[in-house]
Amino acid sequence: MQNKANLCKDKMNTTFLLTKDYEQITMNNEPIKTNPIKPKQTQQFSKLFWAFTFLCSIYNLAMQTWTIQKLLIWTIEYLTKKGIEQPRLSAELLLSHVLQMKRIELYTQFNKSVTSEQLERLKDLAKRAGKNEPIAYLVGKTEFYSLEFNVTADCMIPRPETELLVERAIEFLRSRTGKQFACDLCTGCGCIAVAIARNCPNAQIIATDISASALKVAAENVEKYQLKKQIKLLCGDLFDPIVPYLEADKFDLIVANPPYVSAGEFETLDKNIKDYEPKLALFAGADGLDILRRIIENAPSFLKSDGALMLEIGFAQGRIVRELLEKTKIFYEIKIEKDFHNNDRIVSARKAP
Repeated sequence: MQNKANLCKDKMNTTFLLTKDYEQITMNNEPIKTNPIKPKQTQQFSKLFWAFTFLCSIYNLAMQTWTIQKLLIWTIEYLTKKGIEQPRLSAELLLSHVLQMKRIELYTQFNKSVTSEQLERLKDLAKRAGKNEPIAYLVGKTEFYSLEFNVTADCMIPRPETELLVERAIEFLRSRTGKQFACDLCTGCGCIAVAIARNCPNAQIIATDISASALKVAAENVEKYQLKKQIKLLCGDLFDPIVPYLEADKFDLIVANPPYVSAGEFETLDKNIKDYEPKLALFAGADGLDILRRIIENAPSFLKSDGALMLEIGFAQGRIVRELLEKTKIFYEIKIEKDFHNNDRIVSARKAP
């Protein structure tokens, strides 16, 4: 590890640059000329100082030899100043991506130097992360249900809350015998379909999405885990592309994490979601229920008797989604489950025999 003296020396770089002219003047016994500073001038100086400080840090990045330890510290500090959540984790993900190393290796190879090309690449990614661009998009991957998935800005980033939906789907399919047929609507990057297929080898899954670009990412993830024999990807709106490919009479399970953000909620979303994730995967009309209504209306035609419908829903949509299911007079055992933040998150129901 770097000793304390060296750390102090690095932190003094900016101070040295700011005081160099002062030292030259005082050593020559020259008088120091001063002028009254007005409030506006003080504000302008403050802005210039911080801009200069940032530019100096970039200058120092390019001019000195940087080890993994130094670079990790710099990135954490930079993201912290920018108000980015989990700055250490974000810095680790960015640096391990640039260096093509595992996160743990960043700490076991602290003193390893980085190349100028790697330095420039990290600098670019850090600046983009500082503007709230999601880390998952910057590194092109994320973890979900203990699996690594490719992601791009064409698909929504999988959330931990959705793992509960996958868990319930797996439990249901494992409770049944023989070959099972499942449908994953609004599949996005394919994380739900892949996670289910990996844990239910007897399941055959059709996954649909209206976005052809998102399905390209899903295809990469299906290929990554060698699940092409279990998962068929179809482009289209919800159930529309399914009929010609249905190998069984109907599905044992229909699962979906559809768009469910209302117009009002969309305007209040965090910047890293609203400005970067695809609106098509988030927004669902004035009340956020446009897609959920269509799924509930059409699902009975595609479900076997005693089959299950499982949906992810918005944090306060439990009551109204229950009412929508009850109005069909087709579903029973309707359950609303909350996530670890105690918000409505998963609804499940069985089709009456």
